[in-house]
Amino acid sequence: MLDIKFIRENKELVAEAARKKGIILFLEELLKIDEQRLKVLNEVEQMRAHQNQVSEEIAKEGIGRDSLILEMKILKDKMQAKEEELKELIKKWQAIMVQVPNVPDASVPEGKDDSENVEVKVWGERPKFEFIPKGHIELMQNLHMLDLERGAKVAGFRGYFLKNEAAMLSFALWQYSMDLLSKEGFKPMLVPSLVRPDSFFGTGYLPQGEEDLYKTQDGDFLSGTAEVGTMGYHMDETLPYEHLPVKYVSFSPCFRREAGSHGKDTRGIIRLHEFYKVEQVVICEANHEESVRWHEILLANAEKIMQGLNIPYHVVVNCTGDLGQGQVKKYDIEAWVPSENKYRETHSISYFHDFQTRRLNLKYKDQDGKTRLTHSLNGTALASPRILVPLIENYQQADGTIIVPEVLRPYFGGREVIR
Repeated sequence: MLDIKFIRENKELVAEAARKKGIILFLEELLKIDEQRLKVLNEVEQMRAHQNQVSEEIAKEGIGRDSLILEMKILKDKMQAKEEELKELIKKWQAIMVQVPNVPDASVPEGKDDSENVEVKVWGERPKFEFIPKGHIELMQNLHMLDLERGAKVAGFRGYFLKNEAAMLSFALWQYSMDLLSKEGFKPMLVPSLVRPDSFFGTGYLPQGEEDLYKTQDGDFLSGTAEVGTMGYHMDETLPYEHLPVKYVSFSPCFRREAGSHGKDTRGIIRLHEFYKVEQVVICEANHEESVRWHEILLANAEKIMQGLNIPYHVVVNCTGDLGQGQVKKYDIEAWVPSENKYRETHSISYFHDFQTRRLNLKYKDQDGKTRLTHSLNGTALASPRILVPLIENYQQADGTIIVPEVLRPYFGGREVIR
């Protein structure tokens, strides 16, 4: 959520941000309602002040006390009507305020969707096979690592079982990424997946993203990323300046309905309803340069993981049409998938300025003792089992075996090959 004062003073900039992100925004209506809200709020505050003044006079029990009591009764009725009017205006105001997008950074390329994202880096050498490379489904099923039929029987559409070495690889990957980021000073956390609506609203997944969330009968939601629980951890808190930046590497099961993705990746383990994520989260002081610096650090951390695994990838900067409502800038890492002869997304790294923290009421005391909203950032460290797709396909051998990446072998009982 943006500051209403910023919106008033920069309405052309905000309107342009909405256009670039492809968001329909009734900005003029918001500003009109905001003007009415302030007018009625001022009237209510004046009435309350007058009510307090008259109450003091009544307490003195002087001459005219009865007329003052009558005046108070009339004032109370008028004030109740105005307070109801204010309540309705605030509802309308908030409904449009939560639609206002964050302003993209000037370095973000303009475009309509992910097809217009811009490649900024390529790393690694794509494998040159002397055979036709198999896809991950065939490779994993041949090695008894994946069961999709029983997955569908037990969990329905997009259900799956990871078995044997696939399960072991998953544990190895989680531990490898957690160890790497712990050494970078990130505090490890296991965070809730079942989360109350406040944290979803605070991180921007509500109200717009509700159709992609699983909702419980109690009105709570299942999270699609460890970011939600991690950001909610400090909701309604004011952090000391010396505690910043706060750096977490969080793990949780994740759930997404994949609404709107019918017909896409219906087989395999790329697009699933239930998966696992290791997520980087940073909360820092309110400084654009500091946010940009940490954005690059989170990207570098994700690249270290991919480079350690020796999986070829490229980095793209997401265009305006492929940014979320709250994101100022986002990088995606896309790994090379030989069977598809293309790159597929494995990581997203974003920063938000104070868009999330304004909703979460997450503040800090700066060096001058002034209370300010923090900035927030997050980025994928590892999403599984999706990461198994490029790993298994790039490490496949002609005989159908899979080489285990060297960095995972200490977590894999020293084994070098999956047969």
